[in-house]
Amino acid sequence: MKTNLLLQLVITILLIQLCSCSPALHIAEQYYTKHERVLIAIEKDYKALYTHKQFAIAFTDNTFNFISVEIITDTIKYIYEFEVEEIRLNDTLKKYKFDPVAVHQLIENMRLVKCIWINMLDYYVDVQKNDLVFIAIKPLGMNNPFTNKKYYILTFFSKQQYFDNDCKLLARNKHKRMREVNGDIVRRINDKVCYTISDRFR
Repeated sequence: MKTNLLLQLVITILLIQLCSCSPALHIAEQYYTKHERVLIAIEKDYKALYTHKQFAIAFTDNTFNFISVEIITDTIKYIYEFEVEEIRLNDTLKKYKFDPVAVHQLIENMRLVKCIWINMLDYYVDVQKNDLVFIAIKPLGMNNPFTNKKYYILTFFSKQQYFDNDCKLLARNKHKRMREVNGDIVRRINDKVCYTISDRFR
């Protein structure tokens, strides 16, 4: 009797774990599909602002009221902490000749879809420079007690990418070698957008 109860308990735990892991694998696709319009706007607006001056934004609290802004000049990286509505934020943006209205629109869109971090990464293929935009999210679904606390990183490539049969990103077409991004294997959402699950968001 005790053996049967123990076996049932083990099977129940395994089923719960399987059910909790399976949806987790699809959270990124579901999130992207739900917020596609806003995410595309975030990528477009961020890249337009980034061409003026390199910068990154990260929310530093769960209420999405405080941000860290990294501004990179030719010689140094400046890191500022602000409350979103703080006057100092506008003063700093003007100091570095950003358009405050455009930056605030980017911040509001990030808040809207719970995007906690955005940044740009350069990479090279056959000595040719390429870039991609990182967007990090912390889905509510990852608070399940049977899953580790992870972040989803969406990667927005400027060109069509290539994938194997398991939707893993390849280094190039017809090659079997996978391309890792910051040491993580990334998987396809569409031809230009991928995701990875990481224990760090930057």
